[in-house]
Amino acid sequence: MIIVAGPCVIENDEILEEIAESLKDIANNPKVTFYFKSSFDKANRTSLDSYRGPGLEKGLESLAKIKQKFGYKLLTDIHETYQARLAAEIVDVLQIPAFLCRQTDLIVESAKSKAIVNIKKGQFMNPKDMQYSVLKALKIRGGENATYDESKKHGIYLTERGSSFGYGNLVVDMRSLSIMREFAPVIFDATHAVQMPGGANGKSGGDSKFAPLLARAASAVGIDGLFAEVHVNPKKALSDGPNMLKPNELISLCDTILEIDKLIKG
Repeated sequence: MIIVAGPCVIENDEILEEIAESLKDIANNPKVTFYFKSSFDKANRTSLDSYRGPGLEKGLESLAKIKQKFGYKLLTDIHETYQARLAAEIVDVLQIPAFLCRQTDLIVESAKSKAIVNIKKGQFMNPKDMQYSVLKALKIRGGENATYDESKKHGIYLTERGSSFGYGNLVVDMRSLSIMREFAPVIFDATHAVQMPGGANGKSGGDSKFAPLLARAASAVGIDGLFAEVHVNPKKALSDGPNMLKPNELISLCDTILEIDKLIKG
């Protein structure tokens, strides 16, 4: 089971290291392939006044320190094509944000790197149409005749993070997990799935108590990985605090997820 976890955005080195330390039990679990996640820039914040992060250069330096100290594999978002090559020198997974999942040049540049490419399904997307985003990366790595069953071999993943449901709310159609697994391994993003976009007066709100429920449901459907943003003090987090889990909550949830996964695989 792939587990992706970490703070939404890099706040400072001290908090980043504290969160990384708190996730060692998950990272050391032999049943888990662990990726530590944090963003050097959150380019799609609701308000211009919202904290975005330290930027590419300083952010990658911070992530490199985590890799050096803890030995973790790393995942981070990119938003512009030039960032792909630079980020891939440090991180193991380049993540295409949900709002950018159709951006051809961004996917292509990511696929040209050595990193795994994780494409998040847009909140506005039909899950079946994510096959075309996968194909953009797959053809770069596997040639014109590459098939979807080669996606894992070529390091191309999809992530489900919910779909727009009216204004300021998301809903998860569990069918999408099965649909998208026809094209690539699928990771379920439990914390962004409970986000309420723009629901907190110029910021995104959310309700983290529903994240474990959705994670358990997704595991019962069948997933290849779980994504959850965590913080030692979500109430003080500079991004996505309302939908984040505490480290101990994720540790407990991972145990449950692994048990469900074992049951459905027989």
